[in-house]
Amino acid sequence: MGAKTKVAGWIVVGAVAGALTTMQLTATARNPSAALPLEELQQLAAVFGMVKSDYVEPVDEKKLITDAIGGMVAGLDPHSQYFDKKTFKEFREGTSGRFVGVGIEIGMEDGLVKVVSPIEGSPAFRAGVKSGDLITKIDDSFVKGLTMDQAVKKMRGEPNTKVVLTVFRKAESRSFPVTITREEIRVQSVRAKMIEPGYAWLRVSQFQDRTVEDFATKLADLYKQDPNLKGLVLDLRNDPGGLLEASVAISAAFLPRDVTVVSTNGQIAESKAVFKANPEFYSRRGSDPLKKLPEGLKSVPLIVLVNEGSASASEIVAGALQDHKRATVMGSQTFGKGSVQTVRQLSPDTALKITTARYYTPSGRSIQATGIVPDVWLDETAEGNVFAAIRTREADLEKHISSGQGPEVKDPAREKAREEALKKLEEANGKDKDKAPKPLPEFGSAEDFPLQQALNRLKGKTVLASKTQTERKPDDTKTN
Repeated sequence: MGAKTKVAGWIVVGAVAGALTTMQLTATARNPSAALPLEELQQLAAVFGMVKSDYVEPVDEKKLITDAIGGMVAGLDPHSQYFDKKTFKEFREGTSGRFVGVGIEIGMEDGLVKVVSPIEGSPAFRAGVKSGDLITKIDDSFVKGLTMDQAVKKMRGEPNTKVVLTVFRKAESRSFPVTITREEIRVQSVRAKMIEPGYAWLRVSQFQDRTVEDFATKLADLYKQDPNLKGLVLDLRNDPGGLLEASVAISAAFLPRDVTVVSTNGQIAESKAVFKANPEFYSRRGSDPLKKLPEGLKSVPLIVLVNEGSASASEIVAGALQDHKRATVMGSQTFGKGSVQTVRQLSPDTALKITTARYYTPSGRSIQATGIVPDVWLDETAEGNVFAAIRTREADLEKHISSGQGPEVKDPAREKAREEALKKLEEANGKDKDKAPKPLPEFGSAEDFPLQQALNRLKGKTVLASKTQTERKPDDTKTN
């Protein structure tokens, strides 16, 4: 997501999470049972020898082998990946919700890093960084021209090292340097608040190691504020996924015991599984973090908000609650990331993340390359959709695997609409920035249009449903 269209990418500095992945973790490597293709392996060895002896300059042998492994895995699908020492460390930080950085949630605006919010108690918070601040330089590097990932990496580092951020504060029309000492930050993947008496909003931004415990704590706090909740909005918009067990737990919080949450199916025996709304399917520490939640949670009126950025674990939750008719799903068709990645550790510092199965909702629907279709379609704003048409979904990715449930059909009308929307945004940003669309309001704010429609639904009021959005069929793309 680039600054050119001002699409806010809500990430936390330092948290690189392998975003669109729902994980099962295992530390064992599997021995291949089939005979190895000797002729092809001989060709690989021959190419290795030629590169080693004939390339214009010496090449490190270990790097050649690492690159060969990485290329082999990357050729499978968009989500399989070889983790070297650096990327494996980043992956583990992403799923744990802990990283070393300055502690700010950021977006991009006019090519600069915009502070959405400093994390309470973080080094940036203590240094006085405020929401709305624009970061123009990171140490000696100008931010203009950097991607969000590049800016994130520059703000990350080792504990107790310093980074100097040059901040422009619009309200004061001045720029000033802020020196911040990096430290370990814990990401809060769950936010919650009472919107008004009787109605609460709970947002899960990613399914991490501590998400279930944080979810239970936030829900308990909501019920303390109002023991007689009339309705709850579970916000999964732009939630890219995460740990499988966490998605099963969040679903189980609202469902009766023993019902199916999600099933998986793949080539090997361990990939064929059914996950139910019972503690043994999600408890990772020997205790059930959901055990003390109020019984009323099983029946409180529930809305699930989703959009094109809701992927993987968030699609599992939305699909389970929809199939069991436990919630009304509102928003846009989700991303369609319905494949399982298993992480197999190869050494203490390296691992293989490989796609091993597809996900299916309780009714047997494949999530892969289709996603969850909402019960009620909503636009992003009262005026319509701003960025929805240009957002990438699983079916747009090269080498994505198919749903496995029939042929994929190309949708020329949608492709044309996407091209036109992108062209308009680029023209507006390039020629007349005053006419360019503004970033969408923060989720959970008073200006959050889909949230207001969700509340209207809970109250039995009129909902301003989208009149233009329709189900998007998977595109006919090369599959594996």
